[in-house]
Amino acid sequence: MRLDEKNLTFLDFFATQKEHEEHQMAVYKKDNTWYIDYYVNGRRKRESIGPSKELAKKVLQKRKVQIAENKYLDVKRNERIPFSEMTKLYLEAYSKPNKRSWDRDELSIKHLNSFFSNKYLHEIGPLDIEKYKVERKQQVSPSTVNRELACLKHMYVKAIEWGKIDVSPASKVRLFREENRRIRYLEEEEIERLYEACSGHLKPILVTALNTGMRKGEILKLKWVDVDLRNRVISILNSKNNEKREIPVNEDLFQTLLRVRKNLESPYVFCNEDGVPYKDVKTGFKGALKRAKISNFRFHDLRHTFASRLAMKGVDIKTVQELLGHKDVRMTLRYSHLSPDHKKAAVEKLSKRMDTYMDTNEDFGQLLEKHGILNPLQNSNTENALIAQLDRASDCGSEGWGFESP
Repeated sequence: MRLDEKNLTFLDFFATQKEHEEHQMAVYKKDNTWYIDYYVNGRRKRESIGPSKELAKKVLQKRKVQIAENKYLDVKRNERIPFSEMTKLYLEAYSKPNKRSWDRDELSIKHLNSFFSNKYLHEIGPLDIEKYKVERKQQVSPSTVNRELACLKHMYVKAIEWGKIDVSPASKVRLFREENRRIRYLEEEEIERLYEACSGHLKPILVTALNTGMRKGEILKLKWVDVDLRNRVISILNSKNNEKREIPVNEDLFQTLLRVRKNLESPYVFCNEDGVPYKDVKTGFKGALKRAKISNFRFHDLRHTFASRLAMKGVDIKTVQELLGHKDVRMTLRYSHLSPDHKKAAVEKLSKRMDTYMDTNEDFGQLLEKHGILNPLQNSNTENALIAQLDRASDCGSEGWGFESP
């Protein structure tokens, strides 16, 4: 009898719990969207339905039937989440709280919404995304389309993680191949011209960019409290990667910062007379470029210039990576290319090293005679004669170095 009483108590509790769950099922409105709220096996579920209250009631009734018939596992396939609602959720719940560059996601979402806004999340297939790629490529560059596709892909990743959808239609959509264009950086002579062309307030900003590789936003938001002139170091506390980094201050930058007039009412290094930090220097920088007759150049290319100059001075990639604040060394490799002249100088160092044990000063005429090579231009420059013989050689791998024998 005691066992029956326990079973009866359990059944009573189960019935009471089930009755409570059924009582808790409801529809409600938030902003312009109607939601349904219900329980399944003690777990609370919420779904966004759309602008129609009547539709929300019908869906809720359907959920009740599915739960009663133990067919709730089929529900997720039929969830209707508007694409525009998912983009808003992604932006507010993930992008803004976690990314400093959330404004780029906001711009991508603006274009994605214009194409997919009339669809539900589960209605979008790989073909729809391919159509978006084709249409957008007619308007913008492949790299811009790729940034938007990357945003879309990650949004679907979060949608799966948040239980909004089962699979991502974007997972197998490939990005466009981007052209690996030459990174623009300034030669020394161009740096001098640009500096002379800059206005007074812009010169210290230019010197800071060229000697630290800091991003424009990092420079314009730089505060005196982050500049330690005694130890000659600048601390970047809020970088793009949300990681602190320190940049040494060299002599040129040290002398420049000493001459920057401090505004006692402002904590910022670069600010106007009212102490307000410069919001942007695009207009002044563009004018300086025009006066210096420098084309195809942006402010961000000063960062390229910083990295390129370091590489050409022989600084190792790891150090350049740390100074730039890159998490992935592959990003640094694209900045640290070498100019053609510097590559020639590097290879020439091998020749100078071999001079220590090779006799490369021997007369070219004697060199030709030593190897039994006829010099047809005895009265001309012997080096040109050697080159002429080499050009006519039929087999550069044969005996006699590939030159014609007499």
